[in-house]
Amino acid sequence: MESVIITLIVVVLTFVAGYAGLKIQDWLVEHNSVAQSRDMIGSVLGLLTLLLALVLGTLIGNTYYFSTAQQSNLQSMMSTLILADKSLSEFGPEAKPVRDGMKAGLERTYEEVWIKGTLDPDKMTAGATLTGLAPLEKAIDGLDAKTPAQTAAKAAAQGKFQAFLGTRLLMALQLAVPFSKALLGIVIIWAALLFFGYGLLSKHNSTTLVALGFGSICVGFAVFIIVELGEPYSGLFRISPAALTQAIDAMDR
Repeated sequence: MESVIITLIVVVLTFVAGYAGLKIQDWLVEHNSVAQSRDMIGSVLGLLTLLLALVLGTLIGNTYYFSTAQQSNLQSMMSTLILADKSLSEFGPEAKPVRDGMKAGLERTYEEVWIKGTLDPDKMTAGATLTGLAPLEKAIDGLDAKTPAQTAAKAAAQGKFQAFLGTRLLMALQLAVPFSKALLGIVIIWAALLFFGYGLLSKHNSTTLVALGFGSICVGFAVFIIVELGEPYSGLFRISPAALTQAIDAMDR
């Protein structure tokens, strides 16, 4: 919802800026007419176009990399958890409740994020992660190893779980700042100024207004992509749950 609101704001802002440029042509007196300053305005607009393209492209690339990094971290986290479950299976039937708890947690996450789409963003923070996984960590630590084989299996499970926890915390910290909002704000301002300049250099007619509206929508969709890629667990470009579903299938076998 936030991405839609931001997109609409960008579309309206750029369109209004372009329309203001069209209207200002009619208000300028002859000695300040646009025709006498067309070369300078065109040069500045060319520079602004280049800067906007570079920064906008960089933002889209960064948020795409952020989204793919979350996907990669999810895959790494699931592979580690599968190995932890394998170590627990080698520990013996005493670890069955712990394994059931791990699998139930994955199933609950899958349902909240990819089925219902009701995941609370507060649950994705580092603090919430530590609190939520503390019982599982204590359950693994509390296993009573009675044989050397069980001791080795418990140590392996603990190591894998700590690796899983580290990756999960990294994902939470990355989610805190998916992209620079200040930089996005600068891009939006540049886009408005650019459309204002286009309005100054254009004739006021129906075709111009249609082109202005189309350009505003294009810029709005570019911003929409940036914001949506910054929400990999709730946005339109939600990352694939394939690694999670495979982990659920592989565990407790």
